[in-house]
Amino acid sequence: MIARLRGRLAGRSGAGVIVDVNGVGYLVHATPSVHRLGDGDVTVEVHTVVREDALQLYGFATAAERELFELLLGVSGVGPKVALAIVSGSPPADLRRAIAREDVKRFQAIPGIGLKTAQRVVLELKEKLATVDDVTTASGELMARDALVELGWSLVDAERALADVDESLPVEEQVRAALRRAA
Repeated sequence: MIARLRGRLAGRSGAGVIVDVNGVGYLVHATPSVHRLGDGDVTVEVHTVVREDALQLYGFATAAERELFELLLGVSGVGPKVALAIVSGSPPADLRRAIAREDVKRFQAIPGIGLKTAQRVVLELKEKLATVDDVTTASGELMARDALVELGWSLVDAERALADVDESLPVEEQVRAALRRAA
Protein backbone atom coordinates (compact mmCIF):
# COMPACT_ATOMS: atom_id res chain seq x y z
CA MET A 1 0.00 0.00 0.00
CA ILE A 2 1.10 3.54 -0.71
CA ALA A 3 1.02 5.62 2.50
CA ARG A 4 2.98 8.75 1.56
CA LEU A 5 4.28 10.45 -1.56
CA ARG A 6 7.12 12.94 -1.57
CA GLY A 7 7.70 14.78 -4.79
CA ARG A 8 6.74 17.82 -6.81
CA LEU A 9 3.20 18.96 -7.56
CA ALA A 10 3.15 18.61 -11.34
CA GLY A 11 -0.41 19.75 -11.87
CA ARG A 12 -3.96 19.98 -10.68
CA SER A 13 -6.88 18.11 -12.14
CA GLY A 14 -10.42 18.68 -10.84
CA ALA A 15 -10.50 17.36 -7.28
CA GLY A 16 -7.03 15.89 -7.55
CA VAL A 17 -3.39 16.70 -7.92
CA ILE A 18 -0.60 15.04 -9.83
CA VAL A 19 2.44 14.34 -7.69
CA ASP A 20 5.61 13.68 -9.68
CA VAL A 21 7.84 11.26 -7.78
CA ASN A 22 11.09 10.64 -9.67
CA GLY A 23 9.41 10.97 -13.05
CA VAL A 24 6.25 9.00 -12.21
CA GLY A 25 3.07 11.08 -11.95
CA TYR A 26 0.54 9.87 -9.39
CA LEU A 27 -3.03 11.17 -9.65
CA VAL A 28 -4.20 11.75 -6.08
CA HIS A 29 -7.78 12.68 -5.16
CA ALA A 30 -7.03 15.34 -2.60
CA THR A 31 -8.45 17.66 0.02
CA PRO A 32 -8.28 21.43 -0.54
CA SER A 33 -5.40 21.61 1.94
CA VAL A 34 -3.25 19.59 -0.48
CA HIS A 35 -4.17 21.94 -3.34
CA ARG A 36 -2.82 24.83 -1.23
CA LEU A 37 0.60 23.21 -0.65
CA GLY A 38 2.28 25.05 -3.49
CA ASP A 39 4.18 23.98 -6.56
CA GLY A 40 7.52 22.97 -5.02
CA ASP A 41 8.43 19.77 -3.24
CA VAL A 42 5.59 18.41 -1.15
CA THR A 43 4.78 15.47 1.06
CA VAL A 44 1.28 14.07 0.73
CA GLU A 45 -0.16 11.58 3.21
CA VAL A 46 -1.97 8.92 1.16
CA HIS A 47 -4.66 6.31 1.65
CA THR A 48 -4.73 3.66 -1.08
CA VAL A 49 -8.00 2.08 -2.18
CA VAL A 50 -7.67 -1.09 -4.26
CA ARG A 51 -10.66 -2.28 -6.25
CA GLU A 52 -10.82 -4.98 -8.86
CA ASP A 53 -10.95 -2.34 -11.61
CA ALA A 54 -8.95 0.53 -10.14
CA LEU A 55 -6.20 1.64 -7.80
CA GLN A 56 -7.12 5.02 -6.28
CA LEU A 57 -5.03 7.31 -4.12
CA TYR A 58 -6.57 9.79 -1.69
CA GLY A 59 -4.25 12.52 -0.44
CA PHE A 60 -4.09 14.68 2.67
CA ALA A 61 -1.83 17.48 3.87
CA THR A 62 -1.63 16.04 7.41
CA ALA A 63 -1.73 12.65 9.09
CA ALA A 64 -4.71 13.88 11.16
CA GLU A 65 -6.76 14.34 7.97
CA ARG A 66 -5.83 10.85 6.77
CA GLU A 67 -6.64 9.31 10.16
CA LEU A 68 -10.11 10.89 10.20
CA PHE A 69 -10.68 9.78 6.58
CA GLU A 70 -9.81 6.19 7.52
CA LEU A 71 -12.16 6.30 10.53
CA LEU A 72 -14.94 7.58 8.27
CA LEU A 73 -14.41 4.65 5.89
CA GLY A 74 -15.37 2.35 8.76
CA VAL A 75 -18.82 3.93 8.98
CA SER A 76 -21.55 1.98 7.22
CA GLY A 77 -22.61 3.75 4.03
CA VAL A 78 -19.55 6.00 3.80
CA GLY A 79 -17.22 5.35 0.88
CA PRO A 80 -14.02 7.10 -0.12
CA LYS A 81 -15.72 9.93 -2.06
CA VAL A 82 -18.08 10.80 0.80
CA ALA A 83 -15.29 10.49 3.37
CA LEU A 84 -13.12 12.82 1.26
CA ALA A 85 -15.99 15.32 1.04
CA ILE A 86 -16.37 15.27 4.83
CA VAL A 87 -12.65 15.72 5.50
CA SER A 88 -12.44 18.43 2.82
CA GLY A 89 -15.11 20.55 4.49
CA SER A 90 -13.33 21.49 7.72
CA PRO A 91 -10.15 20.95 9.70
CA PRO A 92 -10.03 17.59 11.54
CA ALA A 93 -10.32 19.27 14.96
CA ASP A 94 -13.59 20.96 13.93
CA LEU A 95 -15.01 17.67 12.65
CA ARG A 96 -14.00 15.91 15.85
CA ARG A 97 -15.76 18.62 17.88
CA ALA A 98 -18.87 18.24 15.74
CA ILE A 99 -18.89 14.50 16.39
CA ALA A 100 -18.37 15.01 20.13
CA ARG A 101 -21.27 17.48 20.22
CA GLU A 102 -23.44 15.12 18.16
CA ASP A 103 -23.89 17.89 15.60
CA VAL A 104 -25.74 15.91 12.92
CA LYS A 105 -26.70 19.09 11.03
CA ARG A 106 -23.02 19.88 10.48
CA PHE A 107 -22.63 16.67 8.48
CA GLN A 108 -25.95 17.05 6.68
CA ALA A 109 -24.67 20.36 5.27
CA ILE A 110 -22.09 18.41 3.25
CA PRO A 111 -23.32 17.49 -0.25
CA GLY A 112 -24.09 13.78 -0.58
CA ILE A 113 -24.85 13.21 3.10
CA GLY A 114 -28.39 12.68 4.26
CA LEU A 115 -29.84 12.48 7.75
CA LYS A 116 -29.24 8.75 8.24
CA THR A 117 -25.63 8.86 7.09
CA ALA A 118 -24.96 11.92 9.27
CA GLN A 119 -26.47 10.14 12.28
CA ARG A 120 -24.36 7.02 11.60
CA VAL A 121 -21.18 9.12 11.34
CA VAL A 122 -21.87 10.72 14.71
CA LEU A 123 -23.01 7.52 16.41
CA GLU A 124 -20.23 5.26 15.16
CA LEU A 125 -17.37 7.72 15.55
CA LYS A 126 -18.35 9.30 18.86
CA GLU A 127 -17.16 6.26 20.82
CA LYS A 128 -13.96 5.93 18.78
CA LEU A 129 -13.09 9.59 19.27
CA ALA A 130 -14.17 9.84 22.91
CA THR A 131 -10.61 9.45 24.15
CA VAL A 132 -9.18 12.21 21.96
CA ASP A 133 -7.89 15.06 24.13
CA ASP A 134 -8.46 17.89 21.69
CA VAL A 135 -12.22 17.41 21.60
CA THR A 136 -13.85 19.95 23.85
CA THR A 137 -17.35 21.25 24.10
CA ALA A 138 -17.61 24.97 23.63
CA SER A 139 -21.23 25.77 24.37
CA GLY A 140 -20.74 29.50 23.78
CA GLU A 141 -19.29 28.85 20.34
CA LEU A 142 -22.17 26.48 19.57
CA MET A 143 -24.75 29.08 20.66
CA ALA A 144 -23.09 31.81 18.60
CA ARG A 145 -23.06 29.54 15.57
CA ASP A 146 -26.74 28.71 16.06
CA ALA A 147 -27.54 32.44 16.31
CA LEU A 148 -25.83 33.08 12.97
CA VAL A 149 -27.70 30.16 11.41
CA GLU A 150 -30.97 31.66 12.68
CA LEU A 151 -29.98 34.87 10.90
CA GLY A 152 -29.83 32.93 7.63
CA TRP A 153 -26.18 31.88 7.47
CA SER A 154 -25.20 28.37 6.41
CA LEU A 155 -23.59 26.16 9.06
CA VAL A 156 -20.26 26.19 7.24
CA ASP A 157 -20.25 29.99 6.81
CA ALA A 158 -21.17 30.50 10.46
CA GLU A 159 -18.35 28.23 11.65
CA ARG A 160 -15.84 29.92 9.36
CA ALA A 161 -16.88 33.36 10.61
CA LEU A 162 -16.48 32.24 14.22
CA ALA A 163 -13.16 30.45 13.67
CA ASP A 164 -11.06 33.51 14.53
CA VAL A 165 -13.39 34.95 17.18
CA ASP A 166 -12.31 34.73 20.83
CA GLU A 167 -14.40 31.94 22.41
CA SER A 168 -14.12 33.54 25.85
CA LEU A 169 -16.29 36.48 24.72
CA PRO A 170 -19.99 36.47 25.59
CA VAL A 171 -22.18 34.93 22.87
CA GLU A 172 -23.53 38.33 21.82
CA GLU A 173 -20.01 39.67 21.30
CA GLN A 174 -19.02 36.59 19.29
CA VAL A 175 -22.00 37.13 16.98
CA ARG A 176 -21.22 40.85 16.61
CA ALA A 177 -17.58 40.09 15.78
CA ALA A 178 -18.62 37.55 13.14
CA LEU A 179 -21.10 40.01 11.62
CA ARG A 180 -18.46 42.75 11.51
CA ARG A 181 -16.05 40.47 9.66
CA ALA A 182 -18.70 39.59 7.09
CA ALA A 183 -19.48 43.25 6.37
